[in-house]
Amino acid sequence: MTSADTSTPPAQGTHRYTAELAGQIEQRWQRNWSDRHAFEAPNPVGPLAGDLSAFGGGAPDSPEKVFVQDMFPYPSGAGLHVGHPLGFIASDVFARYQRMIGRNVLHTMGFDSFGLPAEQYAVQTGTHPRTTTEANIERYLGQIRRLGLGHDERRRVATTDVDFYRWTQWIFLQIYNAFYDAEQRKARPVSELIAEFDSGARTLDGHDKFDGRVWADLSPAERNEVVDSYRLVYQSDSLVNWCPGLGTVLANEEVTADGRSDRGNFPVFRKHLRQWMMRITAYSDRLLDDLEDLDWPEKVKTMQRNWIGRSRGAQVHFAAGGTTIEVFTTRPDTLFGATYMVLSPEHPLVDELTADAWPDGTDPRWTGGGADTPTAAIAAYRTAIAAKSDLERQENKEKTGVFTGTYATNPVDGREIPVFIADYVLMGYGTGAIMAVPAHDGRDHEFATVFGLPILEVIGSKQGVATEPFVGDGPLVNSGFLDGLRVDEAKAAITAWLEERGAGEGTIQYKLRDWLFARQRYWGEPFPIVYDADGQAHALPESMLPVELPEVDDYAPVSFDPEDSGSEPSPPLAKATEWMTVELDLGDGRQTYTRDANVMPQWAGSSWYQLRYIDPTNDETLCAKENEAYWMGPRPALHGPNDPGGLDLYIGGVEHAVLHLLYSRFWHKVLFDLGYVTSREPYRKLFNQGMIQAYAYADSRGIYVPAEEVTERDGKFFYNGDEVSQEYGKMGKSLKNSVTPDDIAADYGADTLRLYEMYMGPLDQSRPWATKDVVGLQRFLQRVWRLVVDEETGTVRVTDAELDDVTKRLLHTTIAEVREEFAGLRFNIAVAALIKLTNHLTKQFEGGAPRAAVEPLVTMLAPLAPHIAEELWHRLGHDELLVRGPFPDPDPQWLVADSVEIAVQVKGKVKSRITVAADADEATLREVALADEKIVALLDGEPRKVIIVPGRLVNIVP
Repeated sequence: MTSADTSTPPAQGTHRYTAELAGQIEQRWQRNWSDRHAFEAPNPVGPLAGDLSAFGGGAPDSPEKVFVQDMFPYPSGAGLHVGHPLGFIASDVFARYQRMIGRNVLHTMGFDSFGLPAEQYAVQTGTHPRTTTEANIERYLGQIRRLGLGHDERRRVATTDVDFYRWTQWIFLQIYNAFYDAEQRKARPVSELIAEFDSGARTLDGHDKFDGRVWADLSPAERNEVVDSYRLVYQSDSLVNWCPGLGTVLANEEVTADGRSDRGNFPVFRKHLRQWMMRITAYSDRLLDDLEDLDWPEKVKTMQRNWIGRSRGAQVHFAAGGTTIEVFTTRPDTLFGATYMVLSPEHPLVDELTADAWPDGTDPRWTGGGADTPTAAIAAYRTAIAAKSDLERQENKEKTGVFTGTYATNPVDGREIPVFIADYVLMGYGTGAIMAVPAHDGRDHEFATVFGLPILEVIGSKQGVATEPFVGDGPLVNSGFLDGLRVDEAKAAITAWLEERGAGEGTIQYKLRDWLFARQRYWGEPFPIVYDADGQAHALPESMLPVELPEVDDYAPVSFDPEDSGSEPSPPLAKATEWMTVELDLGDGRQTYTRDANVMPQWAGSSWYQLRYIDPTNDETLCAKENEAYWMGPRPALHGPNDPGGLDLYIGGVEHAVLHLLYSRFWHKVLFDLGYVTSREPYRKLFNQGMIQAYAYADSRGIYVPAEEVTERDGKFFYNGDEVSQEYGKMGKSLKNSVTPDDIAADYGADTLRLYEMYMGPLDQSRPWATKDVVGLQRFLQRVWRLVVDEETGTVRVTDAELDDVTKRLLHTTIAEVREEFAGLRFNIAVAALIKLTNHLTKQFEGGAPRAAVEPLVTMLAPLAPHIAEELWHRLGHDELLVRGPFPDPDPQWLVADSVEIAVQVKGKVKSRITVAADADEATLREVALADEKIVALLDGEPRKVIIVPGRLVNIVP
């Protein structure tokens, strides 16, 4: 593009940097970047291949490449408020800096565009979800493009693109056709499993159903059943969250704490349904252990560890009613203190253990309000808790339950203890059954108090256990052969005792449960699965992908009574009758098959999208291995011998700290095991940005009023003359406190918005939005503008003067600081350093600042405020774009300080500061500090003690 294409026409009568001029500059440079393909990053091979000679030649371990990614946004129809782009701007600043210092930077953005909101809108209006979704994407793109984000547009994807979900279906098939080899600790193709059975290398010994049988004697259907029991994708009668009001099963995260759907506020019921599951639990140990190799916030690692929940303990067998109740406990040392048992109401043994009548002498408190029989009491109890979510059940302070009418035998002493059901015990952890030790567990103590059950102390304490449990360490008491042992010793002793007698065994349990991988919706990825006349599932061959969503006239599921917990799902896809039935030849001749009417959950597309960013136009494979190795492969020379690989920076909110990250890691590890990728992990470094929050205002009725129309007088707030209350929290339309980036960009310029969001505070912390403070960053940009442009004539006003030593030192320390803060994502500190340098240049050189200082300032500003920086760079006489630098390097000789400022404390409080030579010794520091006039005024004679920390402080004790 010629210089004429990028020159700035003067605004009417002025050359001031106004919002209007900023808008003109921003639009022009965005077009310029697009026309000149400024942000396109070359791949080693394939359609997006390019010259990598400037970036280490494409070597996978080269430091000259950076892959930066934002968490997949959902294209909501509500549009963006200023809080949404915080992470996007931060990732753009980081990516621009990396690009300017000479690195090949992959940075783009796509859309997690399947989901329930678009489908619900389709149900209400009849508008196809694709129409709504694509319109929302265009609106979203218009808003984020205005911010000048430097994305490689060639790589943009959306999960709803058929070319994208073809590969989501392909990954599903790879996982479906794989099993986890526990000995090798990796996934392997099911074809290898079958070959081992065929050869006799693997037998059916220990199989749940076919133990002792011979593989060759099994029928084809039985062999399929065996293989299916090994697959990483399988079907199971699972306890799910069934929402009749929405006509679909919901994930736990889609259910509120009070047991209702997050969308629509319909009741949700716990129900057994046959569903697709993914065997993520096979990877529990690897998902835990590999966290150690990731550069992630510790709080996120802790959340993942807690979600997986690896616990070491013992599996204990309790005989009851002619069967055995299996209990996992992390505290087998307290077994002598187990005075009752509790089963989850959904436990499969409940019906078997429920007696026909109450035993003589049953406490009335145990009978569920006086029911005639245990059967009636349990049925009523199950109905009463059906709508409760797992979270609500666990947090419920009021302990409720029902006696089954059956007793179990404590294996250590033969005592008979009653068996209850209660909602505070879940099937989702352990075995769904607990041995209750009320003396040493808070929830058990509460339950025992309500139901009048014995509380037997087995860990000695001074406080006793009558009013509250004792949860500390101590010697065992009332525990037979364990008496006197400490807790850890007792755990080992009781576990050995149980194993010797066949009454239990040491084991490891996990909270993590297999991934429920099906939804009864329309707007999602169809499963590449069909069923034969016998109901046997068959995976489609890859050649038949993609399985595209059919058109339907009605997007709603079959209408149900929202309160009908007994209703059954009937997905919208079942209405596409011509699509549901298909004739195929899958190797046994042409037959009629039925498609699966469910779709994949929204998590599917977001579990692998980083790989498609790498190779978005490849129609031969998911992602060329050479490209994946270049962008994500391990680089031990840079990151150490245990580097798992993965992209270089992943920025997003902490709300996805568990499920999305776990699911992505699981999928990636399977692909790694099967040889499709070279990296063990998808995301090497993770950064969670904070939230931008805002004040909201409500009137006396509790109704929110427009925040921008509220005025403040004498510390109180008024709307239309009436006083309103102020609260602080999230920004959103419902609170009427949203501020759109479009409005801020129109009033101040996009560069000002970018700077303000980066300057508000540390990126990982939440911060309050204040529109009145935005003008301060606009004024800063105006000062930078005036360093280059004469506002009267529009001419460049920099000089060729030499820099004085003070300016040189400030310039080079600023360069060093900004480079360090950009690399560390501490953008607020970088902005502060640039403001300090700008103020110095403005005051020191009123007739025009030296080019030698102004040009480095402009280039350092470029990642933060790229439009104005490009404009000034061009006006300074440069034709090349600033997108690829240069970024200044500090001169080391100016980084050594001649003098330092030392704080002087009196009794530990700073009372003054002194300036001394950087190499001043302790005697000099003492002399200068005691001679300081502020310190002299505070002392009465010679101090008792002077404590000196060289280079930092002097502390005087009078």
